[in-house]
Amino acid sequence: MKRTGRFWIGGWMLTAWLAAAALLSGPWAPPAQAAEKPIKIGFGMALTGGLAANGKAALLSMQIWAEDVNAKGGLLGRKVDLVVYDDQTKPASVPAIYTKLLDVDKVDFVVSGYGTNLIAPAMPIVMERGLVFMGLFGLAVNEKFKYPGYFQIMPAGPEPALDWTRGFFEIAAQQKPKPQTVALVGADAEFAINAVAGARENAKKMGLKIVYDKTYPPATVDYTPIARAIKATNPDVVFVGSYPPDSVGMVQAAHEVGLKPKLFGGGMVGLQYAAFLTKLGPKLNGIVNYDFWVPEPTLNFPGIEAFLKKYQVKAAKAGVDPLGHYLPPWSYAYLEVLGQAVTATKSTDQKKVAGYIRSHEFTTIIGKVKFGSNGEWATSRVLQIQFQGIKDSKLDQFHRPGKRIVVYPEQWKSGKIQYPYSSAK
Repeated sequence: MKRTGRFWIGGWMLTAWLAAAALLSGPWAPPAQAAEKPIKIGFGMALTGGLAANGKAALLSMQIWAEDVNAKGGLLGRKVDLVVYDDQTKPASVPAIYTKLLDVDKVDFVVSGYGTNLIAPAMPIVMERGLVFMGLFGLAVNEKFKYPGYFQIMPAGPEPALDWTRGFFEIAAQQKPKPQTVALVGADAEFAINAVAGARENAKKMGLKIVYDKTYPPATVDYTPIARAIKATNPDVVFVGSYPPDSVGMVQAAHEVGLKPKLFGGGMVGLQYAAFLTKLGPKLNGIVNYDFWVPEPTLNFPGIEAFLKKYQVKAAKAGVDPLGHYLPPWSYAYLEVLGQAVTATKSTDQKKVAGYIRSHEFTTIIGKVKFGSNGEWATSRVLQIQFQGIKDSKLDQFHRPGKRIVVYPEQWKSGKIQYPYSSAK
């Protein structure tokens, strides 16, 4: 296992440097300050494997947070160091990483890596040791654990599996004529299974008849047979719960076979990434899909533009996602929450910090954050956006408003839906 990240500094090196600085600054330098160790925050992150593109972008934003905090004096007057290991997008590697972080690296806090499948394996260790645990984009992870120290930055809502897909089906119910049938399809993996389960329940609540409901193996590479099978059922609505490569494959297959439901999309991970936005270009038009932040005027929260400006400069040099709209603001924000709680409690005590997070609202670059009793957002803010007016594959258009219109919820709405899907294509 290889330590990654330039922010880790050996404790003895830092202590020696501070001691030397104290001697040089004269007898009036506070000796206690020289002995202060950094506050270490440890985590695994997907730096190789299937989620590496997003994991690298997340790590970059976390490094920016550490730079910003340290430029202001650190936390509790102590420098912040990040200690990160590559989890290789392998759930099996997670327990060993978090054990090492705690037993060998002696980190003060741990936070999660990216994604449901990489968060869940860390939970038993976190729970056993009574740690506060900030989660980064895990869907319904705490439903079975019910751990009071868990806090999920993804704005799914108090009923994550249902809230995550509710907006897609509420949009369907608002259209005229109202859709009558739905096809559900998703990868046979934890996130997609959870997403489709919520979609299934929401579809039933909306009175939609399910005409197709199947999973596909995660190793699938040809999605054309799936799209043809869905087309044969002639559904009004198609909900897809997919991972990045699958999402691209499903969009391309839908165009290949001429799939023309009235509403298409829902739970497609990857359609938020710059690489896939440019790869698919105009094929995205008309798709309604979840998102958490897009550059629409209704979502211009204080600090977000400054963060993105800094991120995009560094991203160009690092060769990671050049937009940074999807995961980076949130990986910055979940550390903002942790840092604000440490500052407010003047403590690194796990119970004190967890208690503060549980009972307070936080101001972050992605807006106000308030957690409910299960560690999910007290109120859902899962957006449904529709791709509109995309004419080519140039990246510049996605920096600006007008291509990913927020159509749900009403509070954050930035435009009207184009319906049906075929008319927006």
